[in-house]
Amino acid sequence: MKHLAFLLLLCLALPALAQDAVYKEQKNVAYRTGQQTDYMKERCVLDVYYPEKAKGLPVIVWFHGGGITGGNKSIPEELKKQNVIVMAANYRLSPKVSCPAYIEDAAAAVAWAFQHAAEYGGDTAQIYVAGHSAGGYLTSMIGLDKQWLAKYNIDANRIAALFPFSTQAITHFTVRKEKGIPEKQPTIDAFAPLYHVRADAPPLYLYTGNRDMEMLGRYEENAYLARMMQLVGHKQTYLYELDGYGHGDMPKPSFYLMLKEIKKKK
Repeated sequence: MKHLAFLLLLCLALPALAQDAVYKEQKNVAYRTGQQTDYMKERCVLDVYYPEKAKGLPVIVWFHGGGITGGNKSIPEELKKQNVIVMAANYRLSPKVSCPAYIEDAAAAVAWAFQHAAEYGGDTAQIYVAGHSAGGYLTSMIGLDKQWLAKYNIDANRIAALFPFSTQAITHFTVRKEKGIPEKQPTIDAFAPLYHVRADAPPLYLYTGNRDMEMLGRYEENAYLARMMQLVGHKQTYLYELDGYGHGDMPKPSFYLMLKEIKKKK
């Protein structure tokens, strides 16, 4: 019984020990190499948040939102001191660039994570990709359309799971705007995650706010993506509608759900 009591105390202490670990942050690490424009040097950077003496930890590559026209990288507070490594990436924005430049940047950031995760104590078998809104769109595109990571000789199926928060499943409205298509004209082309549904994709966790509080039918887009993934034979697509939350505040509960899934897989 004494041994059992000790083990119980140890188990209770483990979360506290993880939270007490010393965390570091390395800022503005360039994730692209070779010839670059000044704008690429400015935007193609990421921050790495990691615990000291980490080994074999999950890695979350996080893409911010902002409609592909704004926004900046930051380490989400909900992901701090969670015994995971977080890589928060910037990417180039429209109208300074046009599609597919920002998708290429997202793929380059994820490729960098695969290439360098071990240097920070990360496990390349546990690399997760996530993002909110525009960041969710980039997450979905590089996870479902294998061509983007293939340029770095990385199979997108190596991603442990995809966590798009309130993603666009049709072609993103900024991509449509660049092509002169109205914001409320639904389009599914090669730049729509829906176009790339496939049975062998990584596990896909789709989180949205309440359908009546979300923007521009975002829940319904995700519901259609989930249905089509299931119809093509994907066995690990999960759709969550978060009652009481709209587009802007739905990330908070989504972080909790994502961490719960990641910690189940460890």
